[in-house]
Amino acid sequence: MKLDIEGRVAIVTGASRGLGRAAAEALAAEGVSVLAAARSEADLKALRESAPDAIETAVVDMTSAADVAALADRAVEVFGRLDIVVNNAGIAPAGSFAEQSQEVWDEVFAINVTAPAVLTRAAGRHLLAQGSGKIINIASTSGINGKPSLVAYSSSKGAVLQFTKALAAEWGRFGVQVNAIAPGAFETQAQHAVLADPEILRRRIRKIPAGRMGQPREFASLVAYLASPLSDFVTGSVLVMDGGEVSKL
Repeated sequence: MKLDIEGRVAIVTGASRGLGRAAAEALAAEGVSVLAAARSEADLKALRESAPDAIETAVVDMTSAADVAALADRAVEVFGRLDIVVNNAGIAPAGSFAEQSQEVWDEVFAINVTAPAVLTRAAGRHLLAQGSGKIINIASTSGINGKPSLVAYSSSKGAVLQFTKALAAEWGRFGVQVNAIAPGAFETQAQHAVLADPEILRRRIRKIPAGRMGQPREFASLVAYLASPLSDFVTGSVLVMDGGEVSKL
């Protein structure tokens, strides 16, 4: 199946590792020019070296609205246009809600909710003007079924889901599709503690009907589909990718 996205331009946040890196690499492999944004300069350097002709990088503080908004113009300056935004950057500090500080709550919402909104608004100036574009918000199954010890994170990802649906309804008539992916458990660095302990891993996998954790390449393939013309009639959707975990009774 041909995706027909060669020559398009994407911004991917949180691109230095895990699912974000997989998405950036998959888009680059399809001929997309990618502005990869993250906090870690070293990890971004390694990513760029994997596809130097396709990937440009930007070290960005996702709590800075000005820095985040500037990514849209940076992509246009470097590559000449902008077509795709993958809002992937996020944090998930665990802890008791009663004991968690207001500062933690504010940071979670700044990175997980405000930053995607700021970047999407800035990108929207380009996408709406050209009458086409793809916004792909990375939410979480925690935004569907809230999780204990992750109240701030679950709340923020629930907000991302509603942001996706509302904006899809607003921008659909302008040729811009807005969708969300809600990943479950994937084999990434974020799951290191689970993957490193066979007993914890066994208990985690027991909750997943598919009997395994997801692979980053599977996630990246869905991102590439949503970035392509094949998904032009898909908007306002939340695509759950979790091996069936959320659907369990």
